[in-house]
Amino acid sequence: MGGFFGVASNGDCSLDLFFGVDYHSHLGTRRGGLAVFTEDGKFARSIHNIQNSPFRTKFEKDIEELHGHLGIGCISDYEPQPLLVHSHLGSYAITTVGIVTNKDELIKEILQEGNTHFLEMSGGEINQTELIITLINHEKSILDGIKYVHEKIQGSMSMLIMTKDGIFCARDKLGRTPIQIGKKDGAFCASFENFAYANLGYSDYHELGPGEIVFMTSDGIEILQKPGDKMKICTFLWIYYGYPTATYEGVNVEAMRYNCGRFLARRDKGSVQPDAIAGVPDSGTAHAIGYANESGIPFTRPFIKYTPTWPRSFMPTNQEQRNLIAHMKLIPVQPLIKGKKILLIDDSIVRGTQLRETTEFLYASGAKEVHIRPACPPLVFGCKYLNFSRSKSEMDLITRRIIKQFEGENVSDEVLQKYCNPDTPEYERMVEEIRKQLHFTSLRFHRLDDMLDSTGLDHSKLCTYCWNGEC
Repeated sequence: MGGFFGVASNGDCSLDLFFGVDYHSHLGTRRGGLAVFTEDGKFARSIHNIQNSPFRTKFEKDIEELHGHLGIGCISDYEPQPLLVHSHLGSYAITTVGIVTNKDELIKEILQEGNTHFLEMSGGEINQTELIITLINHEKSILDGIKYVHEKIQGSMSMLIMTKDGIFCARDKLGRTPIQIGKKDGAFCASFENFAYANLGYSDYHELGPGEIVFMTSDGIEILQKPGDKMKICTFLWIYYGYPTATYEGVNVEAMRYNCGRFLARRDKGSVQPDAIAGVPDSGTAHAIGYANESGIPFTRPFIKYTPTWPRSFMPTNQEQRNLIAHMKLIPVQPLIKGKKILLIDDSIVRGTQLRETTEFLYASGAKEVHIRPACPPLVFGCKYLNFSRSKSEMDLITRRIIKQFEGENVSDEVLQKYCNPDTPEYERMVEEIRKQLHFTSLRFHRLDDMLDSTGLDHSKLCTYCWNGEC
């Protein structure tokens, strides 16, 4: 995923920038970066690999040298950024969040024009942000360049672009990811997560709409392009990615997860009689609390996540290492497991590997039954908008492997839709096969309509592509 933070201040912005970016560390685990327009009129930048060390540790010394009134920074799960640019549009720094799914076609088109070249990152990949720079520089102004990006790319792209005069803040065309503006005396900031600026003294000022572009200085913001009418914000921001204290479109993440668990409990009423409700830390916990509050069944924590040394489970690129870390960081509480019938809620089932190991871990610790209730419907389509996972193929999804097992290699969209519909025999057969393969006592997924209702937003504003293929 990734996240970013920018500051325009009439004083030194460095500490606000440092802590604002650090508060986005839950959104990515690979690289962090900072860029400032310094007091002597130059652009300065620092980028570090944060796979084995927190952002704060890597940048504590750098921030002592990065002083200025303007700054942007990011947590990135993929490419190094921010990037510094000198072109016919002047000098600027840029950081982005999103994915360009037609990246190869655009690169080929640009190279055929013979006007540029691209530097490869390790692994032979071209830095996606560098591609965005090339598209921006195609036009006669940065504003026109941002609009051109939104016209050319498939996927989504939000960005912060820092010039010597201020910061362009541009939300992606359909608002799949957020940008929120905070204000305090003498400064404005732009943030992916609005909670990131609360402890820095900022208050909510403006949330950009889909496709909206503003120019931010220490005096305020100027709207350069008004928001579009259509929104498709990622629903997974509430289900999984978002920090509990974050709010998008007026809906708090923690509150939504309580609602989500409550709706799940209502639909599930009477299906099983567990002794306790539990959530897979961390994102499953709030869903589980909502379920427990609605059902009246006690909420317990049968295992505790050991956070002092173990990083997020998806940090290594190797799946086997991720599974090992996911196992190692969960410490059982034997008295809350032995002989108990546990209903366990996780945010989702992707490959199924980690949840199967967690279930086996509970059985090995003496659990009598383990009932699984994911907080969202089955994931049937790989996300093509937000880098939801590192999966290179939809066959990494357990649902698609099972559908292939039932239907063969080439499956039509019409057939896939039957597996997305909870009222079809195909769906029931798929769910039962998942249950058997992952060794659950029972399995019941959240229904899409209930999950969307738990946000309180108009369903048409929410992206549901990964569940039903509709964008």
